[in-house]
Amino acid sequence: MTELEKPRQLPLDLGHRTGYSRDDLVVSQANAQAVVLVDRWPDWPAPVVVLAGPTGSGKSHLAAIWREMSDALSLNASSIEENIAALDGTRPVLIDDADAGVLDQQGLFHLINQIRGGGATLMLTARRFPGAWGVTLPDLASRLKAAATVEIEEPDDLLLAGVITKLFADRQIEVDPAVVQYLVRRIERSLSTAIHVVDRLDRAALEQKTRITRALAAETINAADEGQPELDM
Repeated sequence: MTELEKPRQLPLDLGHRTGYSRDDLVVSQANAQAVVLVDRWPDWPAPVVVLAGPTGSGKSHLAAIWREMSDALSLNASSIEENIAALDGTRPVLIDDADAGVLDQQGLFHLINQIRGGGATLMLTARRFPGAWGVTLPDLASRLKAAATVEIEEPDDLLLAGVITKLFADRQIEVDPAVVQYLVRRIERSLSTAIHVVDRLDRAALEQKTRITRALAAETINAADEGQPELDM
């Protein structure tokens, strides 16, 4: 190492975990309706609820909160039928990312009937509304039309700033609000991207033994733009 090279500290993995509890949730206009729906469970307008929103909008966080509070069973969207026999319609069920792959249409149809007959509830999350899932089973399409669908929008400035601030606070890092606002303007409007950016900034600050400043934020984001795809989520 030359005299001009700045020494770097190897960052330690301290096991920072993304919080998925109700206390970790930041609420804004972008997700307010979905939050209200989750909070009012089991007083839902329909036994089947669909949370629809773009990737990184926080659907999985809300689903995790509801799963915890309702003791729901998680099922994979592509293999519902094989689990039907073990259910009786009285336990809530969660299917995350219902439109991400091949949907078990017959299984979902039977599950919805079971849920309705047993008095339980079913939550599905998806990027799109059910009408865009390519459902070819008419009876299932009819059941999904009767579901209560709530849209989660892309994170707005308030939500994104709140999430970034909380992610830093969880790491016991104080960051100037101006840095947070800079990140809000520069990064992709995605909660998953915010998580990765905060992680990268934390590691960069440890390596360089410096505070997280606007200059460091710009350096980190520019480095990502030049070919580090993990920030493009």
